[in-house]
Amino acid sequence: MTDRIRVGVLGARGRMGSEVCRAVGAAPDMELVAALDAGDDLGTLVSASPDVVVDFTVPSEVMSNIGHCVASGIDVVVGTSGFTPERLDEVRAILGDQPEVGVLVAPNFGIGAVLMMQFAAKAAPYFDSVEIIELHHPDKVDAPSGTARQTAALIGGARRAAGTPDAPDATSDDQRVARGETVAGVPVHSVRLRGLTAHQEVLFGSPGETLTIRHDSFDRGSFMPGVLLAVRGVRSRPGLTVGIDDLLEQSE
Repeated sequence: MTDRIRVGVLGARGRMGSEVCRAVGAAPDMELVAALDAGDDLGTLVSASPDVVVDFTVPSEVMSNIGHCVASGIDVVVGTSGFTPERLDEVRAILGDQPEVGVLVAPNFGIGAVLMMQFAAKAAPYFDSVEIIELHHPDKVDAPSGTARQTAALIGGARRAAGTPDAPDATSDDQRVARGETVAGVPVHSVRLRGLTAHQEVLFGSPGETLTIRHDSFDRGSFMPGVLLAVRGVRSRPGLTVGIDDLLEQSE
């Protein structure tokens, strides 16, 4: 039998981290060797000799966690929120001295969410207008979500590549930013509501028609197939990988 992948989890007592621990424990090709949370000694993580560490902590801690793991030669899968282009550049700098180590940062591990982003990028050049509404539970620390930012970036890139004009918008009085934050030319609106988990709508419009692409995650277990896919794939992908799109294509 092939040796199992030794996995450590940071943020193990959180909503996502605890789900990751259960998923890793149930995976026949993985072994959970460390489960740490805030206040635990990262030295115990290294002493457990994990092959891969999964980080679902908080934006204020994740960069130091990545640095600690990379310096120890441990591959990292990151689901923590708050990754801007500048933060991704920081990860690249951290990896500079350890080019053989892999770090995979995913805005979303849901298979349906990844497909939603791909579909949105495909549709983007064909419509005059586009907006994003993302809806999450009120315990989420960042807004807009990483998924919304990544979706907007993909849409903006597709529209620029196709030469699509900017979306029409005659708003001249928006004192309270009712039009949302503009990301890559796309207005993004964030809803935080008790009872929600993770949801996103991408709305496209042209004269006489609209198209809505929506994804809903009702349970955090829906993200686990993507997390496990990333754990299996990161060891063969040195450097920085953003998203699980390529891994999905390889698994088909």
